[in-house]
Amino acid sequence: MEQYLGIPDEDFIRSKVPMTKQEIRILTLVKAQIPVDGVVWDIGAGTGSLSIEAARLCPKGKVWAVERSEQAVALLRVNIANLAAPNVGIVEKEAPDGLDILPDPDRVLIGGSGGHIEDILDAVSRRLKPGGRILINSVTVQTVYRAVEWLRAHEKEFRYEGIQAQISRLSQVRGYDMLRAENPVSILMAIRNP
Repeated sequence: MEQYLGIPDEDFIRSKVPMTKQEIRILTLVKAQIPVDGVVWDIGAGTGSLSIEAARLCPKGKVWAVERSEQAVALLRVNIANLAAPNVGIVEKEAPDGLDILPDPDRVLIGGSGGHIEDILDAVSRRLKPGGRILINSVTVQTVYRAVEWLRAHEKEFRYEGIQAQISRLSQVRGYDMLRAENPVSILMAIRNP
């Protein structure tokens, strides 16, 4: 199978499970700078779109997709098989549960926190390797606020930055071409000090 960054959204089986869209995946993974032999945790993996894209960037490494929803885990398994991502493992738990059994990560992608962002960040901070990166994608202001507050409280350990991406996609409406906006997504990146 051809390996490239930016798998088309329609290649993933989604159903009603949340999925990180192609453009946001690309921005997130560029910021993540995943090592070829890295260990990556994808917390709140959903359909596995980020897990699978990350796995392509670290063919000598391992990606751990952590997901609490049975429906999402079923889709994860199908997408991993369909898109040939054998280096993705699944942990069917609600984070931070289940993280303690995983190897220490080089990168952590957080796409869903279930309202436990501080607990997840506490667990991640105990295990993230020096120079490691955390990427937090959020569509809610509350998660961004709580994550930034946590990062500010841990500024001796981490430096951080953030962007908000607003993607609009071209679609045809009654013979006209229009740009339709997707939900804006905030992307926070924290780098652990060496």
